[in-house]
Amino acid sequence: MSGWAAGFEAVLDPQALFLILAGVLVGILVGALPGLSATMAVAVLLPFTFALEPVDGMMLLLGIYGGALYAGSIPAILIRAPGTPSAAATVLDGHPMSQRGRAGEALSISVVASAVGGMVGVVFLALFAPRVAEFALRFGPAEYFMLSIFALTIIASLSESAMVKGLISGTLGLLIAMIGLDPIQAFPRFAFGSVELSAGIQFIPILIGLFGVAEALRQFERLRGGVEERPALGSFRLGFDRLKRLAPTTAGSSVLGFLVGVLPGTGGDIGSFVAYNETKRFARGEKNFGRGDPRGVAAAESANNASTAGALTPTLTLGIPGDSVSAILIGAITVHGLRPGPQLFTGSPELVYGIFIGFFLVYTCLLVVGLLGIRLWVQLMRVPTRFLWPTVLVLSVVGSYALRSNPFDVLVMLLAAVLGYFMMKGGYPLAPLVIGVILGPIAESGFRRAMIISGGSFEWLLTPIPLTLLILTLASIALAALRARSGSASSA
Repeated sequence: MSGWAAGFEAVLDPQALFLILAGVLVGILVGALPGLSATMAVAVLLPFTFALEPVDGMMLLLGIYGGALYAGSIPAILIRAPGTPSAAATVLDGHPMSQRGRAGEALSISVVASAVGGMVGVVFLALFAPRVAEFALRFGPAEYFMLSIFALTIIASLSESAMVKGLISGTLGLLIAMIGLDPIQAFPRFAFGSVELSAGIQFIPILIGLFGVAEALRQFERLRGGVEERPALGSFRLGFDRLKRLAPTTAGSSVLGFLVGVLPGTGGDIGSFVAYNETKRFARGEKNFGRGDPRGVAAAESANNASTAGALTPTLTLGIPGDSVSAILIGAITVHGLRPGPQLFTGSPELVYGIFIGFFLVYTCLLVVGLLGIRLWVQLMRVPTRFLWPTVLVLSVVGSYALRSNPFDVLVMLLAAVLGYFMMKGGYPLAPLVIGVILGPIAESGFRRAMIISGGSFEWLLTPIPLTLLILTLASIALAALRARSGSASSA
């Protein structure tokens, strides 16, 4: 219980509690604006945590994460424009409820389902993550190499019809990760005589450029400045009977969302759609879904937020990002000289258990703040985009420079932004590139160390854990290929 005691001591500090509240408020501000994502918010504001203690920095980022995921449902319900990608499934029944004058009810359901889903997910995270970490202590170089490859193929395969583009994106990330010092022999690679490149490409400017400035460039391209009309809100009250009828849907979708989130590369958008489809499949009155059924909103939002805790399971226990935001959280941890993985549970228990406790408090705060401020959050969508995106650009430049006070990091951020912009234009997913940058050093170091230990033999591939991961990797690629083929056949 020493880990829990250390976690409570760190999180119950007044500064940590204030940062939780501040993070939730900032996250809601960002998530309620169409086009801004939780990933972008966490990436742009990450540099502001560098001067904080690790636990305090994580409290701020987790607050932003939870607040933005919930708030994405506000424009999804009111104007059919998801504030975050994870709120896409909420549109299916949330906006029809708004059109029928039940927007207030839909918004209230969204708050409650988001908070409950997040709390359930955190409880499962706290129960299972330490056990996964104990198992992960058996991992050596060979196991980490195959785990990295498996994570890359899962993320790329999620692109389904764009699987090849996903693999290309992941490969590009691996190539970027190779710039700098060789992890075994410590000689510079792909530096071309540049001192800055010899030190490697910093991860944080890449994140800010890909998820912050690249999206700003895309929004500049289609800048309109128009404001949507505000729909009738109706009553915000949720009676006990309504909550009781929605309880089974919320509970089941929360568990399902957590399980989906555990799979590397899935995230809230996939978890919410899976939960929505399963709820629709087994619910009475299936025809009501898509026409304004409250169960659709509850299923999507509870799964969406539960998946965030699921994504933190491989992040904390194995150092494998569960989604794009957890990839950024890895960056936040490594900035302080720590490395996510099983050693984190023994070396920094106050951080791990502080994350468990703090994330639960994030959703407790979200429930209170969300219910009290629903009417205020609706007004956030009136901010003109011509003011919003220049602000994002300025924060991105400042954040990149603040990392090392080095103009080269700003240049890297801008180049990453241009790359991300053209990748989005071409339909190439950004997440595999980011994961490739993170997993590249782990995969390369694991492979080369495994080969050194085995004396140049590939026999380590036949040991139980690497062999299992190899089979799962091949199955992931084959399944994605079958999905792509069936999708093209059905469209034809």
